[in-house]
Amino acid sequence: MSGHNVTPIPRYRSQPGLALLSAGFRPFFLLSAIWASLAIPLWVAAFVGLVPLPATLPPVVWHVHEMVFGYAAATVAGFLLTAIPNWTGRMPLQGGPLAILVVLWLAGRAAMLLSSYTGASAAAALDLAFPLVFLAVVAREIIAGRNWRNLPMLAALTFLLGGNALVHLDAVGVADTAAVGNRIGVATLLMLISFVGGRIIPSFTRNWLVKQRPDVRLPAVFNWVDRVALVLTAIALAAWVLAPDGVVMPWVCLAAGVALCLRLARWRGLATLREPLLWVLHLGYGWLAVGFLLLGLNALVPWLPQTTALHALTAGAAGCMTLAVMTRTTLGHTGRPLIAGPGTTTVYALVTLAAVLRLLAPLGGAQYVALLWLAGMAWSSAFGLFALLYLRPLMFPRIAREASPRPI
Repeated sequence: MSGHNVTPIPRYRSQPGLALLSAGFRPFFLLSAIWASLAIPLWVAAFVGLVPLPATLPPVVWHVHEMVFGYAAATVAGFLLTAIPNWTGRMPLQGGPLAILVVLWLAGRAAMLLSSYTGASAAAALDLAFPLVFLAVVAREIIAGRNWRNLPMLAALTFLLGGNALVHLDAVGVADTAAVGNRIGVATLLMLISFVGGRIIPSFTRNWLVKQRPDVRLPAVFNWVDRVALVLTAIALAAWVLAPDGVVMPWVCLAAGVALCLRLARWRGLATLREPLLWVLHLGYGWLAVGFLLLGLNALVPWLPQTTALHALTAGAAGCMTLAVMTRTTLGHTGRPLIAGPGTTTVYALVTLAAVLRLLAPLGGAQYVALLWLAGMAWSSAFGLFALLYLRPLMFPRIAREASPRPI
């Protein structure tokens, strides 16, 4: 797939209703971006004591939960509902069934925000309905399509469901498992980034370079370096989830960070600087490597708060990678050129700024709250701008290529 070709499009049925429900990426990318832009300022306001958060979960636990099991889960849903028809050759989920999934996700967000009114048990039932139903949908498609290569996606969704359930067990007073549940969710998301990013980044880069810069050496093919990096990443995440204070965790995180750096260096990222749609993918994967290195170093020499490494992995890696996938998928699947215009480039710059400011905030001393607000504003602006720029492409039918739309 080159930087200017259209992403392969699955066989969609003609939908007489809303175009928004004609493909899974449309509602989930739009709503997840809106939620990401609203939830962070709300959390910062609650964190600094400006407003009470009407949730049973403590503000920090709610914040992590909603970014992982709310926002990120929706972007994963949008990605998988778009990718699976290409993998299996089966018809995608559209119309009423897709609307049911969207309503379940929305109900979960409302229940988690207002759980002090609904009660923790009702909030758990409403919030867990979406990941449970979505897991069943994906399992049906992968098994019916005999697409065994992508069975790891079922494992990832199962871990997301399990991690979410552990948070709710804590909320209802059954067990003290919220922290480990949130760690399972974050770890699963990071493993998906490592796994899926390793597929798409060198592939997209290779195809773009072949057309745009044929004189440049192409990304390395998948080999033992990639396998070692994936194995070390999985081991490091397992160590962080199960024993974050253990003696093994720092060393496997450092090993994973170095392996991810080596993996990324083989993908020719510097050759893509003229195309933001590509360099943002390399940047997001770079945040992943930096986050693991910080996680390991800080456990050995605690010169930074633990949240620094965590936000390199979440605000940095997850923020950049999810927006990169959301923008690229939307452009390709709505008939627009795979080129980032000024607006999309600004989105990437804002989410990067948000990650940098969030890492710097704990070092700001008396300026901590100010830097936290600035980071939150940059994050909210990135996702709010995405929602504004991509509202029309996501809400309206795919356009003909002959229309030659301008880059967004």
